[in-house]
Amino acid sequence: MSDWNPALYARFADERARPIADLLARVPLDTPRTIVDLGCGAGASTAPLIERWPEADVLGLDTSPAMLEKARAAVPAARFALADVATWTPDAPVDLLFSNATLHWIPDHAALLPRLMGHLAPGGVLAVQVPDNLDEPSHALMRAVAAEPPFAERLTEAASARADLLSFEALHDALAPTAARVEIWRTTYVHPLEGPEKIVEMVASTGLKPFTDPLDANLRAEFLARYGARVAAAYPRTASGAVLFRFPRLFFVAVEA
Repeated sequence: MSDWNPALYARFADERARPIADLLARVPLDTPRTIVDLGCGAGASTAPLIERWPEADVLGLDTSPAMLEKARAAVPAARFALADVATWTPDAPVDLLFSNATLHWIPDHAALLPRLMGHLAPGGVLAVQVPDNLDEPSHALMRAVAAEPPFAERLTEAASARADLLSFEALHDALAPTAARVEIWRTTYVHPLEGPEKIVEMVASTGLKPFTDPLDANLRAEFLARYGARVAAAYPRTASGAVLFRFPRLFFVAVEA
């Protein structure tokens, strides 16, 4: 995929901030010394970590140079580095690995999660949130349009860009062998937006990228027109004129034994 667009991503900062706060509230640590924000983006998840633990050494990792440039300017108290969470290894065990809306882009969670747990210091915490919305109309319709001509030949890999999430049982089995405690929960956020076009705008910077990035300008416009029309049909307006955008997210917190 092309690099991420920090400005487009930031247009829905309030909606994206809620799961960060909810995950952070469940981290059972008082004074972690070392924190790594896995997939820090433009620093929206890093800033609350600095605010809660100002004495900690906080490192943000991301694969997007554009996002890291924004993060360095927005959160000067943290360190940032270009790195792939799928292969990154810390120099020393970490007290908190925090990851908001990143791991769903990395395959094989059954192998990834035990590896991340292995990077924790004794009593350290792995805290993760990932979108769990592939069955929602917003994302099912992406795949439906991509399966139609003239897109099907060009978007053969788009539907598999995101990793399959583990079941609650498989997730627990991946974390529990070295964990003193594992918490798993799922929350569906319901975002009132001005209209269905705002749903398209919100997902354009994230879930839509694997579907639109491979297309030239003309095909991209046609794809977005078809997708937008179907989103409008799937999300009727309320009496106030808004549409309600359902966004399920999966959370888990594991404490290293």
